[in-house]
Amino acid sequence: MLPSAVPPPSLHRGAPSTRIRVADAALRRLWAAGWAEMPSLDPAVLVAKAARRAGVGPDEDRVGWRHRLALLCDDLEGPARLSSLGRTIAHGQLVGALATRFRAHALWQRHPEIAAQPIAAPVIVVGQMRSGSTRVQRLLACDPRLTYTRFYEGWHPVGAAAARLDSRRMKGRLGLACAHVLNPGFAAIHPTSLDAADEEIGLHNVSVFGAAFEAQWRVPGFTAAVEQGDAAPVYAEFRQLLQMIRWQRREPCARPWLLKVPQFAQDLPSLLGAFPDARLIHLRRDTDAVVASSASLVCNQMRLQSHHVDPSWIGAEWRRKVALRATRTAAARVRADVPQLDLGYDDMGADWLGEMRRVYRLLDLPLTPGVSAAMRAYIAASAPGRRAAHRYDPLAYGLAPTPALSPPTAVAV
Repeated sequence: MLPSAVPPPSLHRGAPSTRIRVADAALRRLWAAGWAEMPSLDPAVLVAKAARRAGVGPDEDRVGWRHRLALLCDDLEGPARLSSLGRTIAHGQLVGALATRFRAHALWQRHPEIAAQPIAAPVIVVGQMRSGSTRVQRLLACDPRLTYTRFYEGWHPVGAAAARLDSRRMKGRLGLACAHVLNPGFAAIHPTSLDAADEEIGLHNVSVFGAAFEAQWRVPGFTAAVEQGDAAPVYAEFRQLLQMIRWQRREPCARPWLLKVPQFAQDLPSLLGAFPDARLIHLRRDTDAVVASSASLVCNQMRLQSHHVDPSWIGAEWRRKVALRATRTAAARVRADVPQLDLGYDDMGADWLGEMRRVYRLLDLPLTPGVSAAMRAYIAASAPGRRAAHRYDPLAYGLAPTPALSPPTAVAV
C-alpha cells in the first residue's frame, strides 16, 4: 500500500489535489506521445517483469498467490476504475511485491538455516484498523527487551547479501518521500519513519494477500477470495518472512517480536496456527468511530488512484468489513488457548501508563523506569498539537453521527 494520509476534508468532497491531477495528466501525455508505455496489469506480464527484476523465476505456488493475482488484476481493470496515476502505482506495487516474493523463495533455498530462526512467544496486537494499535505497538517498541519490524523491513524484507549498503533503507526512504509528495498530509493519519516500529502489512503483499490492496482499490473479487480462502499457508509464509528478516539482522539474541496488522483480526485462527505460543493484546474502540476513521483512510487512498470514488460505498463496505472482523475475532478468542488481554481505546487515552502496566503483567516483565521514561517521551512527541490531526466527517461516507463522533462535522483523532 502506498503510504498516504487524509488531506483536508474539502478534498474528500471534491476533485483530487492539484499535484495528483498534474501527475495524472503528465502520465497520459507521456503515453500518448509514445515516450513511455502504459503499464500493464496483465498477470503474466507482471510475473515476467518481476522475475527479470529479481533475477530468479517464480516460486512453486503453495499459498494461492497466482489465483489471487488474477482476481486482483481483473478488479483493477474493472471496478477499481484506476486513473493513469493509479494504474502506474498498481503496476509498480505488484511488480515490486512479486519480485520480493521470488527473491525470498530463492534465498530460502540457498540458506535453509533461515528456517531455524526463532520467533518465540511473539506479542501480537490484534485490533481493527484505526483502533489505536499503532500507539500500543510503538509504546511497547520503547522496550529494548522486545523487537519489532522496522518500516523499511516491512516493505522491503529481502536485502542483497553482497551489497555494501542496504538498498532496503534507500528504497524505504524513497517510498516515504514519494508518499509525502503525492499526499503531504501523510503524518496526520499514520506518522512513521524509516526505522519506526510499523505493521507488517507489506509482508502480506508478498503473498498477494490482505487488506493493503482493499484499502486503496475497489477490488470485490479479490476481497471475497481473501475472506473466503484458507489463510493458513499465508501465515506460515508470513512466519518465514519474519525469520528471514531476523536472519539478515544477525541479532545475537532472539527477543520476542511485536507484531501488528489489522488483517490479524480477520484471520486469528491461521495466525495462531503459525504462532501457537503468542501473547495477544486485543484493542477495543467504538465501532462507529472505527468505521468512520477507516472509511476516511480508504477514501483518501482511493482518491489518490481513481477519479471515480464512491464514499458511501466505502462507508458501507468498511462497516461490513469491521463487523466481519469483529465476529471472527470473537469466535476465535473463545477457542484460543493463549494469554490474552483487552485494552480500550478510551482507557489508553485516559491512563496509558496504567494500561501498559496491565500489559506488562501479561508479559511477565517488569516495567522499568527507563522503559517508562521512553514511553513518556513517545507520548509527548505524539501529543495533540505536535502533529496534524486526522480530520474527517462521518456523514461524507453515509455514516450517521453517533455520540462518540459528535458534532457531525470534522473529527480529530
